[in-house]
Amino acid sequence: MRYVTAVAEELHFGRAAERLMIAQPPLSQQIKKLEREIGVELFRRTKRRVELTDAGRVFVEEARRTLAQAELTVRAAQRAARGEIGRLMIGYAGSAAHYVLPRVLSRFRRHYPAVEIQLREMTTAEQIQALLGRRIDIGFVRPPVPEPGLDVTVLVEEQFLTVLPRNHRLARLRRVPLGRLSDERFILFPRHLGPRLYDPIVAACQRAGFSPGVVQEAMHMPTIVSLVAAGVGIALLPESVRQLRWRGVVYRSLIGSSARTAIALASRSAEQSATAESFITVAERTFAKR
Repeated sequence: MRYVTAVAEELHFGRAAERLMIAQPPLSQQIKKLEREIGVELFRRTKRRVELTDAGRVFVEEARRTLAQAELTVRAAQRAARGEIGRLMIGYAGSAAHYVLPRVLSRFRRHYPAVEIQLREMTTAEQIQALLGRRIDIGFVRPPVPEPGLDVTVLVEEQFLTVLPRNHRLARLRRVPLGRLSDERFILFPRHLGPRLYDPIVAACQRAGFSPGVVQEAMHMPTIVSLVAAGVGIALLPESVRQLRWRGVVYRSLIGSSARTAIALASRSAEQSATAESFITVAERTFAKR
């Protein structure tokens, strides 16, 4: 197709051969071979001139389209190899959606706008199984993730703070001693769905000398905050909850608690796509100083 197109544009085998950087005899032979294969004459040749036949003009028009598409195909493959195009299935714990996930997605889309991203909210346990089952490519999880075959990179670590109704007796304090919450009604994550948040909270309370009195369970941080605002109880949540600007509540740091949690990126250790590797690199750079 390139040979025919070059001859059609030059209407001269010698000039076309120079342009293609090949000798003229092989060029003529290749075009004659093509004409025999497709059963039509593409050029009328005389000693003085070369011109396209009607079939040749149609062939050249279609050849140009095919060559252009072939070039696009090659470029697409090269971009895919660099992780610039493709599709990513990303799982995320709901608590990652308020701070970590938006920052990474925003930066990734600026650098890789052609990558299609599909998001699925899942618990950490569900993400681990989805990663191992190849139903998602990357997960934003709460560690620990002890399963072999997965790479885990911590992006941010968080302390816990307390969420209080605005009119609560302790709301006037800038920092609240954890022990002073011993008689409070607590709103917690259900342990069977969020053990990586439930366990550190309960352990911190027990180290402060009490067990939290749980009056309500809720899976999502916005729901928990709204219940605090309604006066149902108080809560201990990761400090990224400050991103939720909720009327009727205050966020206060804790005294006497070393409990921490983290948000990490989990991916399969082997056979990772270039697109997934690009996403992981962006996520690590986004939180490199944290």
